[in-house]
Amino acid sequence: MSKRARIIYNPTSGREAIRRDLVDILNVYEQAGYETSAFATTAAPNSALNEARRAAQAGFDLLVAAGGDGTINEVVNGIAPLEKRPMLAIIPAGTTNDYARALRIPREDPLESAKVVLQGKSALLDVGRANDTYFINIAAGGSISELTYSVPSKLKTMYGYLAYVVKGAELITQVKPMHLHVKYDDGEYNGIASMFFVALTNSVGGFESIVPDAQLDDGKFTLLIVKTTKLPEIITLITEVLNGGRHIDDPNLVYVKTEHIEIKPTNDMQVMINLDGEYGGDAPVIFDNFQQHIRMVANVDDMPPESFSQVL
Repeated sequence: MSKRARIIYNPTSGREAIRRDLVDILNVYEQAGYETSAFATTAAPNSALNEARRAAQAGFDLLVAAGGDGTINEVVNGIAPLEKRPMLAIIPAGTTNDYARALRIPREDPLESAKVVLQGKSALLDVGRANDTYFINIAAGGSISELTYSVPSKLKTMYGYLAYVVKGAELITQVKPMHLHVKYDDGEYNGIASMFFVALTNSVGGFESIVPDAQLDDGKFTLLIVKTTKLPEIITLITEVLNGGRHIDDPNLVYVKTEHIEIKPTNDMQVMINLDGEYGGDAPVIFDNFQQHIRMVANVDDMPPESFSQVL
């Protein structure tokens, strides 16, 4: 029997670039040996999630998530709870495309990103779960992490990543302290924080040096807690990130590897959780890591060898 692929694409992502290249993209997966069809997501809730689950249960061998980080996250949530999960490929067409950046998938040309499948290489990668919702790149909380909710879609389409930079510069002057109790494998943290990150890859908000020692299949998160709300100290941390990842030893930062995390506010402040750039509910939240849970097409040859323990 021939293998089957289903492309689940957001027709409005990336100035509709995927829709323009769709025939050529279909041909790429046909060339890779897949009988390929496509599904355009709609404005209905969980459109990509529901189609991903349907296609997985129908026995498709490969799902292609084509769109921004939100579309990719929905497809992951459609298949992650299943016992039998198809292989996953991604075609990035959003604003930050963090996960594609981590996997060295071309981010400027949908057709070139599709062609990665022709290399025939993949890896089993970790997936995180926050309470009942899965994520594949980053979970975060704090004022800066909320900027993805406050940048209008029209501005993201028109100005791309610049829209986030402008909004982030505005929000960094309005950082609010969170009072948190955080438990992780080898310890806990009680105190003030301005933000926290629970990372699976090295790419966070377009920066590739926030987690310089990321491994994508080791079964562990990288937990970062920024313990200061003082603007000069936060700017120092950002400068250290940009200067080769020197922030990991900064006394204003908790930086640990852990399989399990529990975070809860110790006051009445609402702490919204950002999962792969989308709102994922409020704390308290429990994070669990599912090691090597989804087989993912990746541009393995362009990635650091320490990113994986094995390549398929």
